[in-house]
Amino acid sequence: MNEDYRRTRKYRMRWWTLLVLSLSLIVIGLDNTILNVAIPTIQREFDASASELQWMVDAYVLVFAGLLLTMGALGDRFGRKLTLQAGLVIFGVSSIYAAFSGSSAELIVARAVMGIGGALIMPSTLSIITDVFPREERGKAIGIWAGTAAFGIGIGPALGGWLIEQFWWGSVFLINGPVTVIALTTGLFLVPRSRDEVPPRIDPVGAALSITTLSALVFAIIEAPSRGWLDPVVLAAFGLSVALGTIFIRQELRSDHPMLNLDFFRNPRFSAGAGAITMAFFAMFGVIFILTQYLQFVYGYSALQAGVRISPFAIGMMLGAANSHRLVRRLGTNKVVAAGLFLLALTLASFALWDVDTSYPVILVSIILMSFGMANTMAPSTDAVMGAVPLAKAGVGSAMNDTTRMVGGALGVAILGSILNSIYSSGMAAAIAGLPPQAAGAAGDSAGAALQVGGSLGGPQGEALISAARSEFVGAMGYAFIAAAAVALIGSLLVLKFMPAGHLGTQKAGGQAPAHHDGGAGS
Repeated sequence: MNEDYRRTRKYRMRWWTLLVLSLSLIVIGLDNTILNVAIPTIQREFDASASELQWMVDAYVLVFAGLLLTMGALGDRFGRKLTLQAGLVIFGVSSIYAAFSGSSAELIVARAVMGIGGALIMPSTLSIITDVFPREERGKAIGIWAGTAAFGIGIGPALGGWLIEQFWWGSVFLINGPVTVIALTTGLFLVPRSRDEVPPRIDPVGAALSITTLSALVFAIIEAPSRGWLDPVVLAAFGLSVALGTIFIRQELRSDHPMLNLDFFRNPRFSAGAGAITMAFFAMFGVIFILTQYLQFVYGYSALQAGVRISPFAIGMMLGAANSHRLVRRLGTNKVVAAGLFLLALTLASFALWDVDTSYPVILVSIILMSFGMANTMAPSTDAVMGAVPLAKAGVGSAMNDTTRMVGGALGVAILGSILNSIYSSGMAAAIAGLPPQAAGAAGDSAGAALQVGGSLGGPQGEALISAARSEFVGAMGYAFIAAAAVALIGSLLVLKFMPAGHLGTQKAGGQAPAHHDGGAGS
């Protein structure tokens, strides 16, 4: 097959390719949130400890984040279609293994292997989009890509709650099987091959350093809320991450075949775009983590009911992401991203006004506005990052984009969760003063535990404890939302100052494939 025919067919089939890539991405989005609603059921099934439950969630995040840069580089060298399909196979098989795990340890191992599959899938999808779409259509395609990811995240809690009620806990993993099989088989015909045509030598030292640096960083973020931010293990992990990261930077600067070209960061579109994504995901993951608890602890919703009420998050994301490219053409990337972060900050600040009696319609409108702001931050920022990276390095650029998402999200859950827990615990001191030590400790640590203790006590004392727990949780939640709003506002100001407009022309693609894609650093 000659090169002209291959390029023309790739261009002609690009929207079908996007459909397959979006389907591949849905399982990643689902897996970020669907497990949360199954945790109570899994705890009862395996009599799992709090630490085991935490690592069922975090084993995936740790492996996923640690391997992203390396897997993106492998995709550039050996082929992005190959890494995508390998990732789908690994993710699908490990999901089935997770569904039928017989112990907590087996499930944790399965989740870690799923992280390997996810790290192969996610950067491959975005780098293939960058390859098959011309510059003038790429913003729209990336908007659809971002909206699909958000759709998976948004429907995860509702779908997970429904599966738990209808079937058994393993169904939240088994659902991945059919999706990966469809994506794998259709991808054989609809996803074109692409890679760096002049691949540099493999950088094993850089790969090892990136894996250990990111793994140490994510481990520290994961452990900090439970151990404490000044715990020796947490401080050691942060210190190790800084030390290894410094060595990684020196290694990449000296290498004539670096895995990550650090000159990318000299481009303000790349740096500002990556920073905006980090701040947006900091807010999104932290806020969804808190909202899920708010709807269950304060409103008394079940996991399914809470999931359904959070799922409209996907509506704002899909509407905003699919249309953000039009705003970028008119206003420029910097104004759209800054406005998205500002809307996010404004909405989060309004969340702090909620109380125990806030009506759901108010919450619904707030969730949609928040997600609309998120969408107009994420899609243009992703396009800015990918447009600042040469096409041959799209895998590494995509992996860097995905790494900022994972680190930002993990930081959001850790920091906002820590703010919530510390303020809640200090506020409960008076309410738990007369309780037995064990009950007081549990009620002071968690609003969910306080509701259980209050229910077992019964009478006026139990009702007073439940009322205090709900009130203190809402008060602490407000401080966490203010912190998230402050991060988004700072991000908005920084983007407006440092990100170039990057205004794109409005020329339309012709009837045949373009001769090349503008993926250079100046795009």
